[in-house]
Amino acid sequence: MFSESARYYDAIYSFKDYAAESAWMAGLLERHQRSPGRDLLDVACGTGEHLVHLRQRYRVEGLDLDAAMLEAAGAKLPGTPFHLGDMLDFDLGRSFDVVVCLFSAIGYVRSVDRLSQAVATMARHVRPGGVLAIEPWFSPAQWQPGGVHALLVDQPDLKVARMNRSEPAVNRLSVLEFHYLIGDSAGVRYVTERHELGLFEEAEYRAAFEQAGLTPEADPEGPSGRGLYFAVRGDAP
Repeated sequence: MFSESARYYDAIYSFKDYAAESAWMAGLLERHQRSPGRDLLDVACGTGEHLVHLRQRYRVEGLDLDAAMLEAAGAKLPGTPFHLGDMLDFDLGRSFDVVVCLFSAIGYVRSVDRLSQAVATMARHVRPGGVLAIEPWFSPAQWQPGGVHALLVDQPDLKVARMNRSEPAVNRLSVLEFHYLIGDSAGVRYVTERHELGLFEEAEYRAAFEQAGLTPEADPEGPSGRGLYFAVRGDAP
């Protein structure tokens, strides 16, 4: 999915304040985590930018479905364990004090059934007293089709223009057709990427947590303004 843009991902999202988001997350975890450890897994970690900051407080690992993203993360965080896997069914054979899934990556599961499956898989990796935290994608009511969006990277040796139009949702899928014009030492080229993310209701997120045996709480703002669902695994540590 990110086969072309992975190498430019950090440049494209250089406006995103990963340090502030990570500090916000760490504050929430400090308030709610009851397990004594500091092992953290970032599911759909991308290029590992949140982990750059979270590793100051946690022993971090990352998991992602995209090998190119993991390659970028590994170069940035040598020695950090990274796992190639799908949030739907990964099994690392161990548990963590914290499992997070940030930057709305949960939307890529696309359907309510797969949402429940992904939350259950993540919950199985949370230790008693640990925290599972998921940053949601937009709900059906929040999705606004027809908007035109653009991002520009203007670095000395790299120029990227990314544009897309928010397409009308089909079967509760939001469609992002990204159009890139990329210029670097190799020349100028045009590529596209199609991203489909499920639009889920608050009740569906809550139900997915509850089906996994967790009692969710919601923060309306979350680390980046999109909200956050989180739960403490209730078994005694």
